[in-house]
Amino acid sequence: MIRTLVVDDDPMTASIHHSYVERVPGFTVVGEAHTGAGALEAAHGLAAELVLLDIYLPDMSGLDVLRRLREADERRVDVIAVTAAKDVDTLRTAIHGGVIHYLVKPFFFDTLRERLEAYATLRRRLDRLREPDQEDIDHVFSLLRSQGRHSLPKGISAPTLSLIVDALREADGEMTANEIADATGISRGTARRYLEYLAATGAGELSLRYGATGRPEHLYRLTAT
Repeated sequence: MIRTLVVDDDPMTASIHHSYVERVPGFTVVGEAHTGAGALEAAHGLAAELVLLDIYLPDMSGLDVLRRLREADERRVDVIAVTAAKDVDTLRTAIHGGVIHYLVKPFFFDTLRERLEAYATLRRRLDRLREPDQEDIDHVFSLLRSQGRHSLPKGISAPTLSLIVDALREADGEMTANEIADATGISRGTARRYLEYLAATGAGELSLRYGATGRPEHLYRLTAT
């Protein structure tokens, strides 16, 4: 089992990512951290082999955490950046720091599963190699390249999706499409389309509540973890 540490400043997001990792065979979550200092302590104290690392942390940048993990030479820890940061400087620094993958929030289970499965295959391949030739090396590096099969579909934009996820998280309970529309300033039809997408991908849950008229009311919430 690949020992994984989940680092995110938001406990709810960390919990969701925790549940995603646990659904992928061959991986186990050994802990969560919500600060940079906590991440550094947990990475070493829990003997993590892989860190899902947020960039925006309350006490230091995730890039500083990445640098300090690289400076600690007693053991190697692989890192997948998991963040809302999309600026080129952050991306460049993360690449220089040796991240395995760079995932932009929000994303869903299939996206993370694809990266984790590729990473697990990479580890197995490296464990079998003794004196790799160029073909072996090319194959190893090809495993780091995701095909992007699970990007957001047409009609679903990351900023709007993030807005709706934030509204559901802040509500800490069930909401209707009308309530989401009021909270975010988007139309009811758009809210329902995004909520249905969340439910279809497993990131959200749909339930029905019957009122006095007998007509069901659709209620949505983030998937419990």
